[in-house]
Amino acid sequence: MYAIIEDSGQQWRVEEGQELRIDYREAAAGEKITFDRVLAYRDDDGLKLGQPTLESSTVTAEVLGTEQGPKLVVQKLRRRKNTRTKTGHRQLYTTVKIEKINV
Repeated sequence: MYAIIEDSGQQWRVEEGQELRIDYREAAAGEKITFDRVLAYRDDDGLKLGQPTLESSTVTAEVLGTEQGPKLVVQKLRRRKNTRTKTGHRQLYTTVKIEKINV
C-alpha cells in the first residue's frame, strides 16, 4: 500500500514507516505534519487516482528533526576580466517519518 503526495512542488511516493527528507519547515521534533494533497493511492483493491487530488485523503507524518544537506559551491567567472566570486550554501531539510495514510 502506498500513496503519491505533493509537497512544495515535488511529488513523493510514500509508504507507512518510510523516512523522507522534505523542504525545511519550522517544526520541532515530535510534531505532526499532515499532507492533504494526495494525488493517488494504491492498495490491494487497486489504484485510485485523484482529479487532481483525492477528496478527504491525508497522510500523517511525525517530524524527526532538521538537518543540513551537502555543501554547494557556486563559482562565477567573467572571462578576460580577472573577476572571480566563490560562494556557497547548505540547504536545510526536515526529516519526517510517515505514520498513517488515511483514505
